[in-house]
This record gives sequence, C-alpha cells and structure tokens, in this order.
Amino acid sequence: MTQQKTALVLGAGGFIGSHMVKRLIQEGYWVRGVDLKYPEFSETMAHEFVAGDLRDQTLVESILTVNNTSFDQIYQFAADMGGAGYIFTDEHSADIMHNSASINLNVLDRQKKLNDSLGVNKTKIFYSSSACMYPERNQLDPNNPDCREESAYPAAPDSEYGWEKLFSERVYFAYNRNYGIPICVARYHNIFGPEGTWDGGKEKAPAAICRKVALLPEVGGGIEVWGDGLQTRSFLFIDECIEATRRLMDSDFMGPVNIGSEEMVTINELVKTAASVSGKVVTKLHKLDAPLGVRGRNSNNDLVREKLGWDYSQTLEEGIRKTYEWISTQITTRKLAERELTNV
Repeated sequence: MTQQKTALVLGAGGFIGSHMVKRLIQEGYWVRGVDLKYPEFSETMAHEFVAGDLRDQTLVESILTVNNTSFDQIYQFAADMGGAGYIFTDEHSADIMHNSASINLNVLDRQKKLNDSLGVNKTKIFYSSSACMYPERNQLDPNNPDCREESAYPAAPDSEYGWEKLFSERVYFAYNRNYGIPICVARYHNIFGPEGTWDGGKEKAPAAICRKVALLPEVGGGIEVWGDGLQTRSFLFIDECIEATRRLMDSDFMGPVNIGSEEMVTINELVKTAASVSGKVVTKLHKLDAPLGVRGRNSNNDLVREKLGWDYSQTLEEGIRKTYEWISTQITTRKLAERELTNV
C-alpha cells in the first residue's frame, strides 16, 4: 500500500495558499495549513488548520512534523505583502522586511534542526518569490522590460519588498548548498483571480480595477486610475500559477524561475478589459501622484518553457471575466448584509 503524501502549506489562509491547499487535496495529499487567519472567502479544505504566527520559532517547530516524521513537501507563501498602495509608499517597509524575513529564517532553521534530529532530509520546500526583486533599471521602458531570470544581478529592486524577496531567495539556496535541504524557487508575476483580496488597501491592480468598475452604475462612469495608465504589467490567473508551481515541485529543477504571463498590457488596457466584460462605459480619472512601482514589467517564460514544458494558456480577458464576476458577487453580498443590519 502506497503511503499518503503529506504537504504543509504556510500562508494557507491567503489567496495563493488557499488555492494550493485545494489542489493538493484533489491530488490526494494529507495537508496541514498554517496562517494567522483562516481563508476569508471560503472554508479551508486542509485536513488540519493551525492559526498561528510563523514569526514565532516555537510555533514553527510545532508544525513541521506529522505522524512523528517530517512532511514530504512544504509550500511557503506566508509574507507581509499587498498591492502598490501598501508596498511602494515606504510606510510599511520595516514591517515587510522584518516579518517576511523572520518567517523564512524560522522555517529553514527549524527544518534543518528537525532533519538533524530525525536523521532524514526528505522535505522539499517551495519558496514563492516575486518579480519585484528584478532591478528597477531593467523596467524603466514600459515597452521593453527585461525580466529574464539572469538579469537579477547586479541587484537593484525598486522596493524593500523586492529586496526582502531577493534576500530570502538567497537564504533558501544557501540552506540547500550548506545543508542539502531540497528547495525550489519561483518568481511570481502578478497572480490574480477569485478569492483574492479585492478591497481594503492590499489588493492588486486587477482586483482594484474590477472593484471600481463593478461599483459603477450600469450606465458606467469614471474610475480613479493610478498614474497615467501607460505603465505596463502582465497578470497570471491563479489556476495557471498553481499548475506551474506543482510542476516545479515535482521536477528536479530548483529555479529561480519566472511563473507569469507574457501578455503585457498597459493599466489603461486593463481598465478597458474590465469595462468590456462588465458591459459598462468607463472613463479614466488619472491620479498622477499615486504610488506606481516600476514603469514596465512582463514575465519572460523562456526558462520555464525549457525546464518544465509549461506556459500560460488563458487570455487576460478570460481571467478578468471570472474575477469581475466573483467581485461583483462579493459586492452584492456585502450590500445585502449591510441592508439587513440596517433593518435590524
């Protein structure tokens, strides 16, 4: 009888982590999820969910074993993060760097100690890095950004969030070299989709734009767009991100490797796409003093195609349609709940 595989998902209450839990369960894994909070928009599917702070070494030590042995796989998504309004204002830089680095150092240190005590070294750890670690100088031209994996050095990210991601990448690879811990690292490019944060200040551009359009009356109207809207990005739908990540974990390739879409659009074009799926006439009210991040960014998928045989297949419009419909439902549900409270 084949023993059931086990996986530990850190950040399982968040957007990507909660989707990964669902995928692993579907594949037959026994899954423990850990996060400060439970998933916001649906019940966790994890067999066991631990609500705890991964900055706490004692907590980390307590979650790394199952049935008196180590996990087969660990997925490390936990981080202090958010959209441009959170990352690029510099108001949260110290917390972002301290919180996220503490989590990664705790996970690696405690896993190394566990391996030593058990005399095994079987647990493979996935680390979710970010395209924010690429040098700002390579992303000044919105039409020709350079995000090839080998372009990362000399390092010069445009935010402390990017510097922390780059630092943590190096920590994972150092633990692999020095202690033989199996790892792999992916650099995510703007992952979006249903059940992601869509308001409150930590949402990313696709969710923010969809929310703004959904809140307009049926005839349409104007929405605030940060910057001149000519900055470029690519956006990858959540299901494709999960598929690529699973392929990476099941391969012998460590990375770092981009996981993203190469369908680069301007933010103005992103607004146009959201307007199209909504059927509304939308005008743009540009806020030129808003935080923006780099001028241009697009995934380069040459390496992931070569190493994993993976590439994105869904168009941005398809993903935005699914995301817009989900956010519209969330808005309707919230309005009904508020109405019921008012009538109490």
